[in-house]
Amino acid sequence: MDPTTIGIIGMVALLSLIALGVPISFSMASVGIVGTWYMTNFTTTASQVGLNSWEKGNDFVLVALPLFILMGQMVFRLGIAEDLYQAVRKWFGRMPGGLAITAVISSAGFGAVTGVSAASVATMGQMTMPELKRYNYDPKIATGSLAAAGTLAILIPPSVLMVVYGIWTENSIGQLFMAGIIPGIMLTTMFAGLIWVQCLIWPELGPVGPRYSWGERFSSLGKMLPILAIFMLVIGGIYAGAFTPTEAAAIGVIGVFIVGLFMGRLTWSGLRQAILESGITTGMIFLIIISGHLISRFFVLTEVTSGIVDWIGDSGLNRYVILSIFVVMYLILGAVLDVWGMLILTLPFVYPIMLNLGFDPIWFGVFVVLMTELALITPPIGINVYIMHGIAKDVPLTTIFLGIAPFVVIVLLFVALITVFPQIVLWLPSLMAR
Repeated sequence: MDPTTIGIIGMVALLSLIALGVPISFSMASVGIVGTWYMTNFTTTASQVGLNSWEKGNDFVLVALPLFILMGQMVFRLGIAEDLYQAVRKWFGRMPGGLAITAVISSAGFGAVTGVSAASVATMGQMTMPELKRYNYDPKIATGSLAAAGTLAILIPPSVLMVVYGIWTENSIGQLFMAGIIPGIMLTTMFAGLIWVQCLIWPELGPVGPRYSWGERFSSLGKMLPILAIFMLVIGGIYAGAFTPTEAAAIGVIGVFIVGLFMGRLTWSGLRQAILESGITTGMIFLIIISGHLISRFFVLTEVTSGIVDWIGDSGLNRYVILSIFVVMYLILGAVLDVWGMLILTLPFVYPIMLNLGFDPIWFGVFVVLMTELALITPPIGINVYIMHGIAKDVPLTTIFLGIAPFVVIVLLFVALITVFPQIVLWLPSLMAR
């Protein structure tokens, strides 16, 4: 049996295991190990498994991953999100749809120190849904805006997803972080603008919130200082070249610890829970990374990866047509896979094709993050939607998906925008490189 046929059989087996509900990490590891064993021998396969696990487990850059996750978990338990929301509400609450706009901006700010979408949706959802209901917000715009806003956490640095992408593709995590700042701000503004326009045309969708004096507004800015301080410490330090992303993650954890002590909100039980949750999440991601490398090496042996790259290169299709095909592919995969599975499963094939077509690897990192954002809010998986439904149990899933639809369109339009104007993504990293 020729190697290409073996590779195709492996792909079919992988998709079959995923369809049967086998976790993505176990699916990839099983196919990778069995396929490599068939192509080589047991000794070589066992060596590959051991060396791959050791190499990835001892990668210094990978230390940033559990540290950034721990920083986000600690912020989650310090109640900083509540302070941020209250401050933003006093400035934007009186606009049409102001409370939903406040939730979007607060989610973006919270994402700037957590980097985890699920935590953002769970935190902001529990905090804001009672108030949105009290002001008679339409369920579609209330739940849809919260679920969509949670995706901003994986675009605005520090993003855990960008850390994994940078490690996997061997690109600068610092430049990836810088690349996410302007798109994150722009997408936050576009989300808020969408809500404002909808509620301006149909005021019953999102009534204005409570009124506050200018004195109350300016005094509330002090509550935003902890998040701003942590963000500037971590991202500012990376941008200035003061420390590496791994060092920045460690400094960020210490910074959050000091902020928690200063605010009197840090408890041993909260710290213990943060460490426990960080360990569980890190273990899951490490397993996916290791299994992803195993199956990638199997596909390299079968020459499937190089065959796909050569076939697309010889097809004569315009590179933007191929990019559009990948957009459709990610939308389809997002309907059946989670974020990590989609990222690790596609990178071995898509990344070399994009480089071969002349796309910048940093730009492509932001593109992938935007595509995974859509995976978080598109049916039938849409993990953010299910988290939102768990908070707003009286709102049907179909209603939440309908509320999210306009935000999906906004993200797709934004992908088109950064494709036409790639400097939106690449300008800050270029300054950092200098």
